[in-house]
Amino acid sequence: MEDRGEREEPAAGLHFVGLKEDLIKAKRSFRTLEGRDILVLYHQEIFYALDFHCYHAGGPLQNGDIEEFDGKLCIVCPKHKYKISLAEGEGIYRATNPYAPVPTTRWFSKGIKQRVHTVTETDRDVYVTLSHVSRFIESDYFQGEKGKVERERMEAEESSKKSNSTS
Repeated sequence: MEDRGEREEPAAGLHFVGLKEDLIKAKRSFRTLEGRDILVLYHQEIFYALDFHCYHAGGPLQNGDIEEFDGKLCIVCPKHKYKISLAEGEGIYRATNPYAPVPTTRWFSKGIKQRVHTVTETDRDVYVTLSHVSRFIESDYFQGEKGKVERERMEAEESSKKSNSTS
């Protein structure tokens, strides 16, 4: 492996996340950049980067299945099965419009729910530039120390419910 001291860092804001070859082999990698937990994944010859914790309840996305829904490649949160598009962080769901003359199940968008980040590849290196969209995106809630405390609280509640239901 090349010495990090010899690597020339590209423009400001780019964070080295690994050698391309290593990230392809790993398929999914966890990184913390500027205090933000990021999932870097490689699927169908494309790198993606998004917040590691699901916008809904903070569940880790690392082991989520990747499937196509309504023509969008999505990661499915293993915790509650929420579907998040890899390219835009859009939450999508399937439902029936009760006001339609003939109610038919179709896909709907919840809008952008998961913060996605830009991946840049050089010859051998992969970099991530964190999203600087200024508006609040729901996955922001589970980032940082406050998010960690909230995730732990929610996990403790879930554990308590499970142990009470088995008693």
